[in-house]
Formats: sequence, structure tokens, C-alpha cells
Amino acid sequence: MTAKARILFTCGREGQYVRNLLVRRALQQRFDVLEVIDNRPGSLLLRNLRLIPRLMPALRTHPDLVFVGFYGHLLTLFLSRLTRAQILFDAYLSTWDTLCFDRQRFAPRSLAGRLAFALDRQAGLAARHTLLDTMTHARFFGETFGIPESRLSAYYVGYDEEVFYPRPATETAARFRVFFYGSFVPLQGVETIVRAAKLLEAERGIEFRIIGTGLDSPRVHRLAKELGVQRVDWLPPVPYAQLADEIAAASLCLGGPFGSSGKASRVIAGKTFQFLAMAKPTIVGDSPANREVWTHGQDVWMCRMADPEALAAAILELKRDASLRERIAQCGYEHCRKSFGLESQATRLQQIIAGPPASREAGLL
Repeated sequence: MTAKARILFTCGREGQYVRNLLVRRALQQRFDVLEVIDNRPGSLLLRNLRLIPRLMPALRTHPDLVFVGFYGHLLTLFLSRLTRAQILFDAYLSTWDTLCFDRQRFAPRSLAGRLAFALDRQAGLAARHTLLDTMTHARFFGETFGIPESRLSAYYVGYDEEVFYPRPATETAARFRVFFYGSFVPLQGVETIVRAAKLLEAERGIEFRIIGTGLDSPRVHRLAKELGVQRVDWLPPVPYAQLADEIAAASLCLGGPFGSSGKASRVIAGKTFQFLAMAKPTIVGDSPANREVWTHGQDVWMCRMADPEALAAAILELKRDASLRERIAQCGYEHCRKSFGLESQATRLQQIIAGPPASREAGLL
């Protein structure tokens, strides 16, 4: 029996961050994984500094591959100078794009913007192969930072099978609950949801539940107050495991993204996988990224992004057609379970690591 290849896994964010958690589980299905992670509180820089002394002896075990999870830009640069092992870097997203365009923290050509650009580019070049969350995002990353297409792959986030699975619905016939949760970052387009909620106030039975807080929270709540929105139930963030209870209580879920930024069109919201894994009818933004894996009217319902009227119309159409909701919910569940469950995700990672079948020398192991 051939021994499993040994992979050293580390990450800049905490190991329980959803992307890192799901990647680790997928790797463990096919490989012998040595984890060097840090879940203690602290800044990203502090976590990196705490990891370095622990990574040094781990490298001396001569792993076959080093997998640097999210957010591992600095770790990738550091490890590329210390090991001859191939590095697989899960960039997931672009720091420069996120800070300069989606969140508009810095001007792209400011000192901070140029540093963010250099960090994305140098980390991408330092790794043998880099993962992004969609093919659209991978093309953007390659074209923007000069990373060869052959060194980039899409790896969809998938979902946690231990938490998100179909369970008895808890909604009532008299109530049609539209559910969204998020971190209120601009790409999510929570303002679009609020405006859609206002447009639907005259429709009997519709109520919105929005869970979360974040960067855009003050602006979103100010908008809701200015519009006089009445049928939105605002809740603070809930524990990860409790999200499934909230999803089960929903009649319809909003995956999005509904924002107007370029990044919004390049990502698939992790919550979309969770909603579909629980067999819930889900509305997503009509974007290149979502069209990579979902089909409008078959496993999701798509609407124009950053368009409250389009979102309101989509919600109303699904509310009025129970058979349509049931059909896309079932098809979405079957597609999500088959394509993005743990076994499928493990196979996808194994294929990326092995390289193209016709050119095994291009693989990482």
C-alpha cells in the first residue's frame, strides 16, 4: 500500500475560520496532514509571529507539500524562503481589490494600496500554485498580478456537512420569512436588501430577518430608519452552529452578493452553499461567478445585482409560486450535495495537487 503524502497545513487566520476548516477536512480525506495553526485571540500579525517558531521544526519533518490557508500571504512569503517543498497557497481573495475597491479603505495608488498590490503579487509568485474561490476570481488575479494561468485554480468553498443539512421546516403558512445573514461588507449589498424590504411592505405576510453586523452596519441602519422600514427583524451575530436553526426557519434565503463592486461579481457567497445544503430556495446575484456553478430557475433564482426592484420582484415571484420554490430548493440541494460535499471537495483538492492527468509533472506532488 502506498503511503499517503504528508502535507503541512498552516494559515494566517484562525484554523476554525470556515474556509480553513473546510479545506483541512477535505485534505484529511486524502492525505496525512500535520497542522500548525493558531486559534488564540490577537491580530493577524501577532498570530503570524506566534506561528513562525512552531513552523520551523514542522518543516524539518520534510513534508511533501506545504498548504498555506487563508489569510496566508505573509506566511507564504516567509515559508518560500525556508523550504524546498512545493507551496499551495489558498489566496481565496485579493487584498488589494478588497481594501482599495470593495471597501475603499485606500486609494489603489496610495502607499498602502501599492503595498497591498505587492503583497498579492509576491505571495502569488512565491507559491507553486494558488487557489481562488471562483474561476472568475482566478482570471482576475492572474491578469491583475501577472500570475500564469497554469498556476491558478478555482476551489469553491463548499459547506460544513456536520452543520448544514435538510431538517424539518419551522416556518408557518401565515408567515413568509426572507432570511439573510452577513458581515455587512459592501459586496454583500445589504442596502439593496433593505430597499427591497421597503418595496414589499404592502405585500401581506412577508417579513425579513437580517442577522449580523460589520463595516456597513451604521449606514444600513441609518438607511432603514430614513426609509421607515417596518418589516425587518434585526439580530446580532449568532453562533455558527445556530445559523442552521435560523435557516430552517426561513421560507426563502438571500445568498447574494447584491453589491455593485467588481469583487461582488467575482465571488460566490459561502452562505449560498449553506442555504442550498439545507434545501432552501435561494436568490443570488446574477453574476459571472454565480453562473459558473448555478443555473437560474433550476437550482437558484437569479436577479440583477444592486437593484432593489429586481430583488423585490424575485422575492414576490417566489412567494407566489410554492411549486417553483420547492423545485429549485430540491434541485439546488441535490446539486450542492453532489458537487460540493466533503468527498467531492476532497477529490477536487486531490486533482489540483496531482496536476493535469496528461502532464503529471505539472503536479505539486
